[in-house]
Amino acid sequence: MRHKIDHSRGPCLSTSICRKILRLSFPFEVLSRDLKLIFASNLIGAFGDGLFAYLLPYYVKETLKASPVEVGILYAVTSLMAAVTLFFAGMFADKYDRKKIMIAGWIAWVPAPLIFSLAQNWVQMLPGMILWGFWLGGPTTTAYIVTSADESKLTLTFTVLSSSWSFGYIFSPALGGYLAGTVGMQKVFYLAFIFYASASLILLLISSQHGISPKQIPSEKRLLFLKLLKTRKLAVLSIFFASIMFVLMMFRPFIPQFLADTYHYGDFEIGLLGSISFFGSAVLGILLGRLGDKWKKAYALAASMIICSLSLILILISGNFYILVVAFFLTGASYITWSLMSAIIGPLAPESMRARWISIPQTVTMFSSFLAPYVGGVLYNVSPYYPFIFAIAASFLLALMASHKVLEV
Repeated sequence: MRHKIDHSRGPCLSTSICRKILRLSFPFEVLSRDLKLIFASNLIGAFGDGLFAYLLPYYVKETLKASPVEVGILYAVTSLMAAVTLFFAGMFADKYDRKKIMIAGWIAWVPAPLIFSLAQNWVQMLPGMILWGFWLGGPTTTAYIVTSADESKLTLTFTVLSSSWSFGYIFSPALGGYLAGTVGMQKVFYLAFIFYASASLILLLISSQHGISPKQIPSEKRLLFLKLLKTRKLAVLSIFFASIMFVLMMFRPFIPQFLADTYHYGDFEIGLLGSISFFGSAVLGILLGRLGDKWKKAYALAASMIICSLSLILILISGNFYILVVAFFLTGASYITWSLMSAIIGPLAPESMRARWISIPQTVTMFSSFLAPYVGGVLYNVSPYYPFIFAIAASFLLALMASHKVLEV
């Protein structure tokens, strides 16, 4: 909603300030009705997710007495299920109504927090982590967005929709941390269940969308899916994005535990810093989205990795809360890499097999993250600093590769 300016009370402080205020709402103008509904669904679902997701590794270790390696195993299982379901989601999304597949993806998540609330040890968390890994919305949502969005504003569209998750997470980790300390994590899991169910219901309102059948495309323009799998472009994108996700998933589950073990912060402080990181994700996502549309998507991705590295450096060098506030704001850049990758992948896919083509890099990316939390757990056992030191170096290297035409193949 645009701010109203009452000129009868005198001129604005400055024309430039007025213009900045007016531009605050502009990113949401790139969204169509259906994309706004997806934004709302993501926002509500993310709020429920944020109530427990940021604290979950800490909860599993402290309450269920899991070791860092066992925490890594749980997240590895989730990544494995995500990798498997991404590929099948791509197949279904080109053949059936994408709206229904997106709804099914949310429905699969609905029981997960209830299972977490009943778990008495880390092994009993496994069924919930498996359901939590069902990611039918990955290539399906990407294909839906690419088909619906303005191509000239595609990067901004993806990052704005990604910011819906970030906005949902801004207050929920802090609230979840507060509730966990006062009424217990079980109540937090119940609230998450309600928000997940609400997110599913909102998607009932979006329009149906079907992929283009191969029969609708002239025979000379048809491409065989198996032939596409052998293309160099798809292979390079898959390997590069897989490397990025491996680095992110290697350290991300251990940030809350690092704050507790190294700097002795409690539930509320950890949740509050998590909220700050997602606020940073929302702000940085919109800025990098504009950068990607104005210059190159690869530059936006490189910038996100550099910012991620800088944030981890700050986390390692100081436990001062105010420095950590800055660090966690910058850490938000790590949460928008998936949307930036989707903005790069999506337009390259042929219309007749858009979701399946998109699912290949996404599936390979998720398979790469299967072992990442386990590797992170092993490194964390040796020293809590090791996963982050490795991630800092790797992120800088990946940013350098992205900015030197690795993605222009």
